Amino acid sequence: MEVEEGEWSKLSIYKAARSIKKRDNSLYNALRSIYQDSVFVSEISQLWPQVPLLANLRCGLWYSSNFHSTCYFKSTDGHTNNCSFSTSRLNLHVAHLAAQKGGCMIVDSTRRGKRFPDSMSKTIPIWTCVLNRAISQFRTDSNIHENDAALPQEDCNGCGEVARDWDCSLHLPLWVPQTEKASIEEHLEEWTEQLKASGADIASLAVTLKKPLRPLWISQKTVIWLNEVPHHDSWDFTPVILVSASSSSNGVSQHNRTTSEFSWNYIPGAGDDEESWSRGLTPPLFWNHVYDLINSGPEICNQKVADIVEKSRVRRAYRGENAPQIRVKSLSRQEPSLASDVSNIEIEANANESSEDFEVSWLGSTNLAVGASQFVKDVADVDCILNCDSESISVSLPSADTYLHLPMVSSKFDRFSLLNNLSKAVSFAKFNLCQGKRLLVCCSNGEDISVCVCLAILMSLFDEKGTFDGGDSFDTTHVTKWDLRRWLVFVCKFATNARPSRGNLRQVFNFLIGGKCILQPQEDDGSDE
Repeated sequence: MEVEEGEWSKLSIYKAARSIKKRDNSLYNALRSIYQDSVFVSEISQLWPQVPLLANLRCGLWYSSNFHSTCYFKSTDGHTNNCSFSTSRLNLHVAHLAAQKGGCMIVDSTRRGKRFPDSMSKTIPIWTCVLNRAISQFRTDSNIHENDAALPQEDCNGCGEVARDWDCSLHLPLWVPQTEKASIEEHLEEWTEQLKASGADIASLAVTLKKPLRPLWISQKTVIWLNEVPHHDSWDFTPVILVSASSSSNGVSQHNRTTSEFSWNYIPGAGDDEESWSRGLTPPLFWNHVYDLINSGPEICNQKVADIVEKSRVRRAYRGENAPQIRVKSLSRQEPSLASDVSNIEIEANANESSEDFEVSWLGSTNLAVGASQFVKDVADVDCILNCDSESISVSLPSADTYLHLPMVSSKFDRFSLLNNLSKAVSFAKFNLCQGKRLLVCCSNGEDISVCVCLAILMSLFDEKGTFDGGDSFDTTHVTKWDLRRWLVFVCKFATNARPSRGNLRQVFNFLIGGKCILQPQEDDGSDE
């Protein structure tokens, strides 16, 4: 927002500061900062090219176009004097991947003027320690009770020796105070027992993980001697390399004379809180147009992004996908407007404009799947669809009673949206699953609302072994929060991108403990109920 010189006297100090901050945190500055930090991420990943690169959602996803997969470690689980181990976000796929590849590399960033976010300083170190402790205890128990052990006999040989040498200590960075480390260590046994009680598959991880997990920290201030970079297999542990993408310096003006004529302001952790600045741009769209955007300059960057977002939206709509128009906050005092006023956009038939990778996750042998609504038409072997997105979708199904649209929104917008619709969702699932049909539950991203609906269906219609019983076991079960956590671990085993919010999970739990009259038949049986 530009302010004429004569107007400064009319502005309060607060409004002047807001104006300067808005100018410094412009869209171009954010994208240019992300691009510069991505160069650092690329350089680090090339030091260990065999180690898979993972993005810690959502901020980390902006810093490379070559991620192997994603993970979800929250900084709130590592906040000072409030550290915790989350059984809702076990990220076991990360441990399995590290076991298979000999390590992994996780990218994240922070705006807070410090080198590492709390997710890297404490959340992930706690996670590695708790997993190591659970694996060690499992291997010790397997060696003591060899006849009942889940490990094959050939894998059990030497388990006791491995367990004794297995590093179960808590490894934290030097900047975490010893008092806080001692406080965390007091809870490690409790968290280990919670992990074991959650139903997580520790047995398979104990077989594949040959060396204990251990975090390593790398930032832009880390000194690395290129001629002395060790091979990741040479360590006596499985490295979880934590790369903080951004510089801890703030407000540094940058100017690249060789590749750009534009001055710009560096924003640490620019990828964070994307809703406030991205104007509908996503990481895949950014990387498909990165050089065009970086070279556009700050004056026309906003319009470039608007055109890209609108063109992508029209292309998705042309393919029959859900493609709502994006509204953004105007930088002027005018009313909010659509992301672009482009009225005539040429649709390229073979364009490689991509959104996110297509993925629908089948939940074991339950005949239940979870996924994103925009990819529904690409899914094979689906007999019925429960759409929880706010928009209806076009589907090709044999009959009308095999598709149900129940619009739901996150608890941030409506605290009772799921709770008010779960009864119909479970009844629809029961009607179709009892006929042996395969059901897909979808929402806008396949990560939150649809996962919560699947949890309600699984806990209402399946027994503890994951066998469909139409609700017989549910009628005689007292549901606890631990039951919900165990089923969430089951879902996350197959849907590794699941990220249900606490507010939505609370609605599922309230629904499950709110009564048993939820399993009415889908069809009209002539009764008044």
